[in-house]
Amino acid sequence: MFSQAKAPLGVYSILGNHDYGDYHHWDNPDDKRKNFEELKNMHARLGWKLLLNEHVSVPVKETSFNVIGVENYSASPRFPKHGDLKLAIQDMPKDVFNVLLSHDPSHWHAQVTTDHPDIHLTLSGHTHGFQFGVEIPGVFKWSPVQYMYPQWAGLYEKTGQYLYVNRGLGYLGYPGRVGILPEITLITLETA
Repeated sequence: MFSQAKAPLGVYSILGNHDYGDYHHWDNPDDKRKNFEELKNMHARLGWKLLLNEHVSVPVKETSFNVIGVENYSASPRFPKHGDLKLAIQDMPKDVFNVLLSHDPSHWHAQVTTDHPDIHLTLSGHTHGFQFGVEIPGVFKWSPVQYMYPQWAGLYEKTGQYLYVNRGLGYLGYPGRVGILPEITLITLETA
């Protein structure tokens, strides 16, 4: 299904906490490493550009914007910190719009808003909206995940920087959702 995702400016992807194989028992470290390499190769077979602590400059008409992708980085000690934002933005073109792809939304508060005011929009996932909650669009939304992640679903803003947390399509554990629907987000960026 995901191989059908097409975009004239490219399809970019990043890794999340489950992609490293840390939650599976491996018979030996080599099997874990091979699985990880196969997963990374799958992104290429799907036609996606997997961003591993790097950025790309995307030209659009007379301008461009940067897409920055980091490996998983979480503010929580329970999850891996493979992401290296300083490496990802090294030698990046300046004075353009910057979009960061970072799986765990806690990265936004931990590093982005504090150390990188030039990152305008961060796109995250990870929380799945806890696959459980109550939502009345535009009026009310609640999920137990908000007690672990203050930014858990939707759009957030702090001093002119934005974070969008997508609830995703999949699930973890319970194979379903109650009150928190799966999501595909379309965000349109316009030049000023």
